[in-house]
Amino acid sequence: MSQVQLSRSEKPWAIGALLTLGIILMGFVLSLPVLFLSLLFQPFNIPAGSMMPTFLAGDYFFVSKYAYGYSRYTWPFSSAPFVGRVWGSEPARGDVIAFLLKDNSTVYIKRLVGLPGDRIQMRDGLLNINGVPVARERLPDFVSIDPCGSGGLTKTKRWRETLPNGVSYETLDCVDNGFYDNTNVYTVPSGHFFVLGDNRDNSTDSRVLSAIGYVPLENLVGRAGMIFFSMGRDPAGTGSKVRFERIGSMVR
Repeated sequence: MSQVQLSRSEKPWAIGALLTLGIILMGFVLSLPVLFLSLLFQPFNIPAGSMMPTFLAGDYFFVSKYAYGYSRYTWPFSSAPFVGRVWGSEPARGDVIAFLLKDNSTVYIKRLVGLPGDRIQMRDGLLNINGVPVARERLPDFVSIDPCGSGGLTKTKRWRETLPNGVSYETLDCVDNGFYDNTNVYTVPSGHFFVLGDNRDNSTDSRVLSAIGYVPLENLVGRAGMIFFSMGRDPAGTGSKVRFERIGSMVR
């Protein structure tokens, strides 16, 4: 069997090629976690209480980006090689979604309650969809720090709301006859969605047309999933603490 031998002039070239190949492979392996997170999941945290009691300030969670596919705003590094949205389905009523505001840079987290063509209205603090009030059940008061901006440990009215498709979740009601407890009828345009914060009297959402309004499908980042870390103020006033009981819980 014949053997191939490299001349002295060829050896440095071969070694350099092998080193280059090794560096490329190593870079690819090291970039896999970044690509995985960029394509499939993205971490976020909650700085305020507009989604209490579903989210508490200090919750850290993953958003599933592949759930609704990708657009030019959600493709990794904002370099989508396509127009529109690909590889995903539209969200369902009741999903907790991450989306970009009109500035295409700020991300908000809210609950989707209105689909294209729906007529949404708040009457005496109760959500109405297409003229029908959603089912609502009174629960024991929610006891927490600062759910309504008071700055202290308070009790807040809590309800269980059930949408027409059966999705059920809890909401808070800080005050009776709040500013957005009675609204005009919002008709959701085609290709858009209507979102609300679960902390109804302490949330800027689709009821504020000048700030958020109807959310375009293209602006969806993904669906909220697992809480992977949580830290908040200790009710006893001794500082912050890790809320181990919330870690690993799924968003509903």
